[in-house]
Amino acid sequence: MATLFRWLLRLVSVAILLAVVGVSLAYYLASRSLPDYDKTLEVSGTAGDIEIVRDNAGVPHIFAPVDRDVFFGLGYVHAQDRLWQMTLLRRTAQGRLSELFGRRTVDTDTLMRRLDLYTQARLSVEAQDGETRDALEAYAAGVNARIDEINSDSLGRGAPEFFLFNAPIAPWQPADSLAIVKLMALQLSGQFRDEILRARTSLALPEPEMIQDILPDIPGPAIAELPEYAALFPEKRLPRFAEASRPSPAMMPVAPRGMAGASNAWAAAPDRSAGGGTLLANDPHLGFTAPSTWYLARLQLSTGGVIGGTIPGVPAVMLGRSEHIAWGLTSSYLDDQDLYIEELDPENPERYRTPDGFKNFRTRRSIVDIKGAPPVTLTLRWTDNGPVLPRKAFDLDRITPQGDVVSLAWTALSDRDSSMTAAIGLMKAQNVDEALEASKAFVAPSQMLTLVDDAHIAMKLIGAMPERDPQSQTQGRMPSPGWIAANRWRGILPDSDNPVFKDPKGGILGNTNNKIVDRPFPHHVSFDWGDSQRIMRWSALMQGREVHTRDSFIEAQLDTVSPAARTLLPLIGRDLWFTGEAAPEGTPLRQRERALDLLAEWNGEMNEHMPEPLIYAAWLRALQDRLIRDEIGPLADEYTHVDPLFIERVFRNIGGAGKWCDVLRSAPKETCTDIARMALDDALVWVGERYGTQLESLRWGDAHQVTHKHSVLGDVPLLNYFVNIRQTTSGGDFTLQRGVTAGSGPDPFANVHGATYRGVYDFADPDSSVFVISTGESGHLLSRHYDDMGTLWRRGEYIPMSLDENLARAASVGVTHLVKP
Repeated sequence: MATLFRWLLRLVSVAILLAVVGVSLAYYLASRSLPDYDKTLEVSGTAGDIEIVRDNAGVPHIFAPVDRDVFFGLGYVHAQDRLWQMTLLRRTAQGRLSELFGRRTVDTDTLMRRLDLYTQARLSVEAQDGETRDALEAYAAGVNARIDEINSDSLGRGAPEFFLFNAPIAPWQPADSLAIVKLMALQLSGQFRDEILRARTSLALPEPEMIQDILPDIPGPAIAELPEYAALFPEKRLPRFAEASRPSPAMMPVAPRGMAGASNAWAAAPDRSAGGGTLLANDPHLGFTAPSTWYLARLQLSTGGVIGGTIPGVPAVMLGRSEHIAWGLTSSYLDDQDLYIEELDPENPERYRTPDGFKNFRTRRSIVDIKGAPPVTLTLRWTDNGPVLPRKAFDLDRITPQGDVVSLAWTALSDRDSSMTAAIGLMKAQNVDEALEASKAFVAPSQMLTLVDDAHIAMKLIGAMPERDPQSQTQGRMPSPGWIAANRWRGILPDSDNPVFKDPKGGILGNTNNKIVDRPFPHHVSFDWGDSQRIMRWSALMQGREVHTRDSFIEAQLDTVSPAARTLLPLIGRDLWFTGEAAPEGTPLRQRERALDLLAEWNGEMNEHMPEPLIYAAWLRALQDRLIRDEIGPLADEYTHVDPLFIERVFRNIGGAGKWCDVLRSAPKETCTDIARMALDDALVWVGERYGTQLESLRWGDAHQVTHKHSVLGDVPLLNYFVNIRQTTSGGDFTLQRGVTAGSGPDPFANVHGATYRGVYDFADPDSSVFVISTGESGHLLSRHYDDMGTLWRRGEYIPMSLDENLARAASVGVTHLVKP
């Protein structure tokens, strides 16, 4: 027995020793790629020496004698801190993820190859002006200087992830940067998904006119009635039953419906500012990731200093301020995508029908290499309308007639995309008018650009607006027959058609993705907008003060009051409050009364420490599900988020929408009060099972947690505890401090989409401007800058956004000198 014990002790000791050695070796290899911010490095290809000062948040301040060298420095620091993120973005745009991740990303690569974004990016290099091409080339040289340094000095392959997913890092090229811009356009464009859902819902509803209830239009001028989707294809076979949707493929860059993009931005003129200078606040909303989409940087250009948010892989400050202007971006919700049903020639499936007869597809072969499996050869096809999409992608087969295919028209598929030229022009603009002129080159993704200089404010929709035929059958709201000339795009509208607002009399401009114009089709901009609620709260806060300050703009940016809650609760609970004597303790009725008592005293603030937001959110979710599942079956799973306009239509019985409350499959005729009561009981049972039955002890933050998730390792057991950043948060789907809930899955109220960057700029004292991102500057999990700004972001705090060189140097954590040999 003693001998056995000694051998067991030896084996355990050896195992512990091997584990310690393994962990130490892993740490050593990972730490080799930690960037050194305090060094001198010889580089070739620059006109002079480059100095990179890192402030105490790790934000680089880049100084060089010529602009080209400044962009070289930006490329270098991006590669220092975010090389894995950059290469992953490039591989996604190229459709080459499967070379690293095997079969699980084949569907994603197939879609990206069919969209052919990288080819369009490569061709678009020549569409840029000379200054922009110089910036792209210098930036690529800076990235490659870092890659060369990694290879020559054995710096741990550049990032820990490269040890797990080993593949050579190809030199950076100008086209790679343009491809990332196009990839961002794909992530921010969701109109085609609305078309698919509208078509599927039209096929599933028992009464076609009910689509106006469940997919309501933003209030405004009347819209001509659309045909039933099936009526567009009278002689074709279409699915007439609802089905559950397929899960999204791994690492798919296309956002789920409703999460393609959102943001807030507002500006105040000098006479509405307490300090006498213009003000601007901006917080673009994206999916939460670790590291963040954004990377903060300061560039000292020949036209002056520029500071703000950059995207790793792209040589520009995309939003922020210079010495002369400040600018912010919000999703415009421009309808810049249309789906077309393309009819194949029954005699030759290599041809498709056009207004002039059948025509051959344009085709090209493309080979997808797959790690651990044989390669797949694709035949890419294009029609006059655009590329042919995979039949099962986004459940397109559920709306496609048998034997037909679907193509996509989209402004970002241009091979003359000069958006990068517009971004460089914005950085160098000296005033609002010059910035508006530079924005004309922008193609995609379409955005609302909010601008200020020291005296003026302006807002403009930037990006290419499709010109549609007034006789279009679906007006771009559902897929349409691609062989009918009236359905096809006529081209692009002139820039003069893009809405622009400058120096309004009230002195305030803003956008929360709300409806911005009331114009008839085809100059309508969009039928589907991103907000009908936040704009109400924003308007109240802006008009509640005669003058504003930086701090009042911050207060509005962090506001967590839900106007939807304030509107809907009195509607759905009006016949449930104070309806009788108190029920006995421990009964479901008493629990319902307790919940109603809490909600009756609540002001609609979605505070993470309060129980009411969780009760309200669970009630509304259960209510919408009860209203729609009876009519559309499993398709109800696609309606993951409550639509306040739909709930309001039903409970106010607008246009007879109250009929949604009656359950078709039951004999009694249910009222909306009945459904509201049953939904509240459903919600309280669900809340009790998940979080406990003591309602007063509930916390919204327990359900509304954000996980800044690593794109590849975020779901790997054990590793996810090290690479993901978790926080409890306030806010909700309809608050200015937006925290969009997942809507489905085991944690339906998890915060998955919100402000990944916040900035507030004050031209009364420009160096008092502030900004912050949701994680940190570094993508290296061992760096202290991996998550250091995340805590500030969660608390609603910021870091200084100063162009004062002395301030950056005084608080620097290192200075890098890139010198000529």
